[in-house]
Amino acid sequence: MTPVQTQCQQVDPDASGPRVGDDMTVEVALSVMAGARVEYLVLCDEDDQSTGSVTLAELVAHRGSSTYTDRTRLRDVLDGPFVSPGRIPGVLALSG
Repeated sequence: MTPVQTQCQQVDPDASGPRVGDDMTVEVALSVMAGARVEYLVLCDEDDQSTGSVTLAELVAHRGSSTYTDRTRLRDVLDGPFVSPGRIPGVLALSG
């Protein structure tokens, strides 16, 4: 398995949505999203500082990848900054 590099970025302080620890597994995060009926989660580190966000579409895509296991944590999914000033949660940016 190839390790995934993470780069965290501070989230807009006005970002709303469920706040979860970045050590949560992808499966639990998907359950939280389904229960809360939200399209994204705000990620926090062990100091409860916002470190980014992750969308439902990103988690579903990662779950279908060859690197996924049931122990995959949200911080393992991050491969770049997920929130930027112009980013709209729930909308994926295409990279080429």
